[in-house]
Amino acid sequence: MLALSLAAFCALCVVTHAPMADALVYRAEGAAVLNGRDLYGFTVTEWRLPATYPPFAALLFVPTAWLPPAALKVAFVAGNVALLAALVRLSCRLAGLPERLPAVCAATALALWLEPVFQTVLFGQVNLAVACLILWDLTRPPGAPGKGIALGIAAGVKLTPAVFIAYLLLTRRVREGATALAACAGTVLLGALVLPYASVDFWTRRLYETDRVGKAWIVDNQSLQGLIARALGEPSPGPAWALPMVAVACAGLWLARRTATVNDRRGILIIAFTALLVCPISWSHHWVWCVPLIAVLAADGRRHTAALVAVVFTARTLWLVPHQGALDLQLPWWQQPLASPYALLALVLLPQLSALSALSASSSSASTIR
Repeated sequence: MLALSLAAFCALCVVTHAPMADALVYRAEGAAVLNGRDLYGFTVTEWRLPATYPPFAALLFVPTAWLPPAALKVAFVAGNVALLAALVRLSCRLAGLPERLPAVCAATALALWLEPVFQTVLFGQVNLAVACLILWDLTRPPGAPGKGIALGIAAGVKLTPAVFIAYLLLTRRVREGATALAACAGTVLLGALVLPYASVDFWTRRLYETDRVGKAWIVDNQSLQGLIARALGEPSPGPAWALPMVAVACAGLWLARRTATVNDRRGILIIAFTALLVCPISWSHHWVWCVPLIAVLAADGRRHTAALVAVVFTARTLWLVPHQGALDLQLPWWQQPLASPYALLALVLLPQLSALSALSASSSSASTIR
């Protein structure tokens, strides 16, 4: 089943001439490091894409510069499929489901067609690698040697995983949180030592140029800012986004902390989706956390909800609405939910995940009393 799914995916890539643009950006970053060029001064591909990650990430991308584009694309497809299988297995571990090889392969074959996963593989993105680093670290036993290091490295690559460090500290796992913080600081230091000019450029300037990443109002952006910008028809919603963002961030952190005392797996999901909501730009392919979400819902007996979530992440409604040019800002009210399915789903699920944990805790207490 997995072989058939992968063959269909590869055939689709060949027919559509998939450019795997992000993989080419990573290759250009690695080449910039090797050749001593300005890391943030170039653009590549027909879409003129720049480097947007910290200098540490560019160091990790150096090996990609040694491969010709065709070989690089094959390597990224094979690597991302392997990472997807790893994410499925880690999701089973998080949910407490059996990690049997046939089931993992079947789930991997199906998960490949979830829109965030599909886009990650199609673009040659690193989302699956980052999610695996985080989930592997967080599902290790308490007190495991070096627990927190993988999380810190993930934060050093894409920054947004740093919210998981805050989660560890909020839930009083100070040692693990401090280890993750030290590892993240180490990536910054390594980048500064090897690429001092690029580090100063990134941390003092490029980090704050969010328009370098892309337009926040297009349907590709499934964050809270994208939802509000499209709903208001305003490219820069300003306070109309900032105030709800702060409220969602505070509520998400509070819910995650409260939930973690009863059910850590739901706390992890709450913090992951809170990060996706409050980040200024969360492209649809960033939402690969739908894989562990579906696993946890299924394990908790919420199979209908798990199926609904799978449908939402497979339906691709965001690509069905008009989105050429500035049409994203001119959508009628009835198309708004179709344009922002992931953000709306997360807003609905965050309190439900916390409420389900409280309900489970009450049931367990009642059973103990009896």
